[in-house]
Amino acid sequence: MNRAILAAALLLATPAFAADAPGVTKTEIKIGQTMPYSGPASVSGANGLADQALMKWVNDQGGINGRKVNLLSVDDAYSPPKTVEQTRKLVEQDEVAFIFRSMGTAPNTAIAKYLNDRKIPQLFIGSSASDWNDPVKRPWSMGGSISYQMEAGIYARYALEKNPNAKMAVLYQNDDLGKDYYNGLKKALGEKGMSHIVKDTSFEISDATVDSQVVSLQDSGADVLFLFSTVRPTSMAIRKSHDIGWKPMIFIINNANTVAGTLRPAGLDKSVGVITGTYVKDPFDPQWKDDEGVKEWNAYMDKYLPNADKGDVSNVLSSVIGRMLIQTLKQAGDDLSRENIMKQARNLHGVTAPMLLPGITYNTSPEDYRPLKQLQLARFDGERWVRFGELITGE
Repeated sequence: MNRAILAAALLLATPAFAADAPGVTKTEIKIGQTMPYSGPASVSGANGLADQALMKWVNDQGGINGRKVNLLSVDDAYSPPKTVEQTRKLVEQDEVAFIFRSMGTAPNTAIAKYLNDRKIPQLFIGSSASDWNDPVKRPWSMGGSISYQMEAGIYARYALEKNPNAKMAVLYQNDDLGKDYYNGLKKALGEKGMSHIVKDTSFEISDATVDSQVVSLQDSGADVLFLFSTVRPTSMAIRKSHDIGWKPMIFIINNANTVAGTLRPAGLDKSVGVITGTYVKDPFDPQWKDDEGVKEWNAYMDKYLPNADKGDVSNVLSSVIGRMLIQTLKQAGDDLSRENIMKQARNLHGVTAPMLLPGITYNTSPEDYRPLKQLQLARFDGERWVRFGELITGE
């Protein structure tokens, strides 16, 4: 066999490797995200500031496999049309490798088809809608936390455990987030349990207040109130229910359980008794004062986010969700094609972080995109969240 034929045969026998994603060089991995730095959900913009700080920490450690991570974090004002505009710019002009942890259910829904059609990873989304666990219809989109429906089911089961005759009221955001949580509650109750819901009402994220909705829910005689809403309306609902003398068992979602953004504006005294689910350590909880993970996180915050509120759970969430990104890129090695990045995101096993509660790890598979499936309930005591009970695995 002459050399030309041999060379051709060897070339055909050698497996072809996909080209690195746009935005990847020998020294850099450029990624993008949209955040509500302005608009009705601007308090959630703290997540973006925390993510930028985390990437600076990563880069100061030498980056990932020798490459620095360049995160372009841009404002979409929590407006889906703006999210589309900004995401297209990140992909088509800035040439990012993929989208990481863009915030919000409705904004991410608006860009999911665009990204999936182009086979661009939409990783660890700042939303846990059930849509992000659909490897068939949305193989390039993956959530970053416990699913809304799973979380709502945990709350429903606890409410009925404490009071089998509970009368439930539901205040939900009239968007994909609020509806997904509400659907999870209905699924958990089942057809026979639907009679527990005595009243529901929705609101628009742009509404100036939810006062009238809270008053109408009180009139139902409910003794359990589910707030399926983001930070600002959740805060208003807690405050209003207290001010009108209504004392139901109140559940708020883990994405809105920030003391700084939700409970302090509502009034810490007015928030006593509110229940949520958590999967991270509270840096102010005395039980963690000697915990190495919390010490590490405090040192990180002092250096990289010195002016941030350590009571804002956004800073904790960024540090734990970011570990999935770090692990994904580490596993990808030198094959930084979009295909391999997505493959590694689908194969995370036992990923942990200093601020995750003991026993909780992130795990994904090609069949199950939900990276988190456990929560522990916590009750606010006027100063901090106090965890109670065992870890609960969602169904």
